[in-house]
Amino acid sequence: MSQFIDGDSTVLLTGATSGIGAVSARKLASRGATVAIVGRDADRGNRLAEDLSESTTGSVAFHRADLATQDAVRELAAEITRAYDHLDVLAHNAGLSTPDRTITDDGVELTFAVNHLAPYLLTHDFMDLLRESDRARVVITASGVHSRGELDFEDLRLERDYSAIDAYARSKLANVAFTLELADRLETVDDAIVANCFHPGFIPSTGLFRGASLPTRLFVRLASLAPGIGTTVEAGADRLVELATGTEYAERSGQYVSDDGPTDPAPVASEPEFRERLWRVSADIVGIEPDWP
Repeated sequence: MSQFIDGDSTVLLTGATSGIGAVSARKLASRGATVAIVGRDADRGNRLAEDLSESTTGSVAFHRADLATQDAVRELAAEITRAYDHLDVLAHNAGLSTPDRTITDDGVELTFAVNHLAPYLLTHDFMDLLRESDRARVVITASGVHSRGELDFEDLRLERDYSAIDAYARSKLANVAFTLELADRLETVDDAIVANCFHPGFIPSTGLFRGASLPTRLFVRLASLAPGIGTTVEAGADRLVELATGTEYAERSGQYVSDDGPTDPAPVASEPEFRERLWRVSADIVGIEPDWP
């Protein structure tokens, strides 16, 4: 078992109050780590933090944030920077799928804002804390559905057409492309930080689709009843924890990990021109200089 995570380690985990996030938080806290869990529901988050602090050897604190707006993301980053002096693992697990096209206060399509721009901005704002670790890791929960994603840079607000599954797929494509670009940039500046992403498997019991359209929810329900389809929350959490702690990923960066380990993502996610454009467009939207890390 890896000793990367121990009593001196600090982990930040978004989307941590339910599903694979909550299970991952328990597994990481059980190794003695200090775990900062992030979610929108204060009651659920505080209950989970109290339970894990009492039932594991780790120290767990809840930080409430709605990652839909850039102000909230920056406020979270400032709060975490005040509370902790380093980060060993930054795990971006928060995600949503919404049935109706929604535009945030920043003028961004909601799914893209939460699933991609929030991880992008948080990673930027946490670079100093990550560099305070001897070897830090960035882990992003992507999805196999990224392979059907298409990203039209001329219609990021999805004004021409909106489909919940297509909006989700393009946000997951952005996750993978961002991970690969981040890994390459970190290697260029010789940082002791690795960045990897993973497909957690199709988990019918997740709350991800609770706000989806009725046909989508019916499909998920039917799929959950079919033998051999889907996986469990526990298995998805194991994959996140493996990327966060496993010795195989101590220096292995820029990986998309699926059922059989590291595998090739959709070709477009690996295209340098696509990755570079996504990086620069994302920087412009959130108002930062693109020449980082």
